[in-house]
Amino acid sequence: MQSRTGPSGRLPGPLRRARVFAGYLGLLGVLGLVAALLVTGAPRLANEFADDGLRHDLRGLPYQVRDLTFTADQDAMQSPDAHQAAGQLDRYRQKLPGPLPGLVGQQWFAGRIGPQDLAVAGDAPSLRGGCRAELQLRGQAGIERELRMVEGRWPASSGGVEAAVSREAATILKLRVGTGVVLSGEGFTQGSVPVRIVGLYDPVDPTAPTWDAIRVAEVPCPNPTEGTTHRAALLTDLTGITAAGRRLGLGYEWRYRVDEERMTTADIPEVLTGVAVSRRTPPEPGLVLATGLDNAVQRFDGQLRAVRALLAVVQTGILATLLGLVALAAGLAVQRRREEFSLLRARGATAAGIGARTLRETIGVLPLAVLVGWLLGTTAPGRPAGVEPLGVVLVAVGTTLAIPLLATLSQRRADFVGRRRDLVRHRPSVRRLTAELFVLLLAVLGVVLLHRRGLSQASGVDPYLVSVPVLLAVSAALLALRLVPWPLRQVGRLAARARAVVPFVGLARAGRSGPVTVGPLAVLVVAIATGVFTSVVTSTVAEARDRVTDQEIGADARINGSYTDAATTVERLGGLSGVTAVSPVAMEVGQPLRSPTPDLLGGRDLGQTQVLVVDGPSLARVLAASGVDVALPAGLTAPGRVDGPVPALVSPEVAEAVGAGAVTEVQGRRYEFRVDQVAAGFPGVAADARRFVVLPWQALPVPEFQPIRPNQFVVAGDGFAVPELAATVDTAQREYLSKVLAQPVEEVRPQTAVTVATWQEHRRSLERSGVNRLLSFTFGTGVAGATALALLAVGFAVLAEAPGRGRMLSRLRTMGLSGRQGRGLLVYELVPLLGVAVLAGGLVGVALPRLLGPALGLSGFTGGLPARTHLDPLLVVGVLVLVGVALVAALGVENLVNRRMRLGEVLRLGEEN
Repeated sequence: MQSRTGPSGRLPGPLRRARVFAGYLGLLGVLGLVAALLVTGAPRLANEFADDGLRHDLRGLPYQVRDLTFTADQDAMQSPDAHQAAGQLDRYRQKLPGPLPGLVGQQWFAGRIGPQDLAVAGDAPSLRGGCRAELQLRGQAGIERELRMVEGRWPASSGGVEAAVSREAATILKLRVGTGVVLSGEGFTQGSVPVRIVGLYDPVDPTAPTWDAIRVAEVPCPNPTEGTTHRAALLTDLTGITAAGRRLGLGYEWRYRVDEERMTTADIPEVLTGVAVSRRTPPEPGLVLATGLDNAVQRFDGQLRAVRALLAVVQTGILATLLGLVALAAGLAVQRRREEFSLLRARGATAAGIGARTLRETIGVLPLAVLVGWLLGTTAPGRPAGVEPLGVVLVAVGTTLAIPLLATLSQRRADFVGRRRDLVRHRPSVRRLTAELFVLLLAVLGVVLLHRRGLSQASGVDPYLVSVPVLLAVSAALLALRLVPWPLRQVGRLAARARAVVPFVGLARAGRSGPVTVGPLAVLVVAIATGVFTSVVTSTVAEARDRVTDQEIGADARINGSYTDAATTVERLGGLSGVTAVSPVAMEVGQPLRSPTPDLLGGRDLGQTQVLVVDGPSLARVLAASGVDVALPAGLTAPGRVDGPVPALVSPEVAEAVGAGAVTEVQGRRYEFRVDQVAAGFPGVAADARRFVVLPWQALPVPEFQPIRPNQFVVAGDGFAVPELAATVDTAQREYLSKVLAQPVEEVRPQTAVTVATWQEHRRSLERSGVNRLLSFTFGTGVAGATALALLAVGFAVLAEAPGRGRMLSRLRTMGLSGRQGRGLLVYELVPLLGVAVLAGGLVGVALPRLLGPALGLSGFTGGLPARTHLDPLLVVGVLVLVGVALVAALGVENLVNRRMRLGEVLRLGEEN
């Protein structure tokens, strides 16, 4: 029986040659595996991060925005019976346009009366007097399954309307079982309905979305001087709500909640279309859709498009670098087998035959490596990209055909004479110059198109536009190859006059721009440009977010609440542990602007604005102690009251509207101001605010009988307790309201709850939006991938010249060259290559954010402020460290290659004359 390896026991020719050249095939296989892994795994991870971001944003939406709520009054329904209306819940959901029916996870029906246009009366104290509690009567199908009765029973309306109320609401409103409530219609709705409370309940899960529209809420009284009251719901059965609706009018609502776990970013276009169709043509005539889901999803989609475009740019740079490395590896393999191919040509083989010979070697190895990379990529979480199969096939075909194609092209002309190519200066051919000019033209044209069209488009990512950064990097590499050799030769001539031979030889080899150096330099420039570009974008976004936080917080912490006494609260806050400086702020929104008149009553209407009254001297101390780099104008910090119009800082839009000055209101009193300075932002103002006026507190003519009350405080310090800050201001505002309302402090409920926003927490909040995980993944992939591939490119540059350098070292060692000098020779040869690549790639990477400008859409990730290109000094340090690591790695590769080549035998094995 013959062996599978053949009659002689030897492996078949292709397998035997594949084993001999296993190093090159293995290198190509690793590159193909990495490329397949990138094509498969990176889009899956990106989709996973994008989907998680969308779900995170949907979870944080209030139910009024998130849910699809159809409303109707009983006149729009054929029957006013709530039981029949509740039976339409499933039918309406099924009539929604796709894919909405499959995305709905929960649904509710409710009939409701009030709280608008509904007067409430009863025996409870909260239902008597001036500011009464607001109640709504609500019948929600199936809600009795999600509550637990703690007293009394569930309503069973037959002879009259019965209701149950939550134990929380009963405690606050002082209601109990047996209490009678009278609901009366106001306006166009007349009549009254007595409601008897027959039970108290606790929700089984108070956080469930079932209770979104039923929770007890604190609301302001119609008369602001009376403080606040509460809004609560009386739950009845469907029979009770139907009976009450005959007297007071009944409103229906069918609410559908989109399950965020069922929705992915791939569903966004269809969801937007479905919501738009449902708004135009609801499931039943007379229904009105109320939702903000489409607006929220559309905002997320805009940010997602920008991030995906940025990710496409980074992935294109990494893929281009990988493809360049594949070409270098294939060229290296062909170069090592040049003698073999020349011998085959001498024996009559054709160039196509040589290509077929190498194809039989690669086809059994490289597709398998790509398959392994694809299988590894499929283990990444997330949805596969639509072009994943095509990408894997292209990677497999490219890596498999790289060596055969280059082998065929290299043997188009038979060359049987070996010669040293580094001694001949080759002038570039017209064809090559034309190709280089064409690449440069494509890069310039791409920049122009990017400024006009942008990276993010409704139709998706344009492959040409996302490859513009790669084209710019390749153009920079080509220009460097044309410009650098001449100065290197001049430096080499200077080195020739010195006694040391190592600098002269190393620079002489570096100055010869032969064909071998073109590939490594181009690949290295693309890798460095991709890494630097990603790093610059990262630092640009981070710096812009720092500026946003400085503007919106303006201190180490900002406390928001209701009105308090300024001096007392500042003193209390200043006495807390960790607090070094405090400044009060009074903020008013929607204040009128009018042209000034002699009596300060104001003339022509100039619109509305946001007004900030700041104590300039104390605010300056807070800013300085907090490290916020904002210089206040002298008009805001000058002490003492000003006779006449006070100096003010205004936004550009306000300055355009008011001219030299205007009159505005602060807490019901008019003040005249003159424009002292115009600025686009100010500490404490939202980054996207366009109309605001900042007045100096100390300069205003404030009467003693009507002092300005602050509703914000900015705090500088370190180590303070946030709950302690909130409790201090909450106590102060309760004491102030107690004096105004003449009520005990423990019974006062301020209209605005106290919130404390620290600088660090606000800065972190800017990174919690849905697309930021994908943005971080983009940045991390770009920096890590570019760094690793740059090191590989340096390794290829060493391997490409290893045989020639080995022969030269063998000769020089016979003349007394030491091993240390041999390593120095490699350093002198590589430093120009690395220096040119770092300079060209770095310049391209730094210039790309400026060249692409608004096309990147970075302002969508910075919280509202425009993104200014920012170069982190650590990036320069990182690049220098990369150069050092590359040199160390190159020396290691050189040492390994020299050992395998046995430098002592190089002069006898394969020596060229």
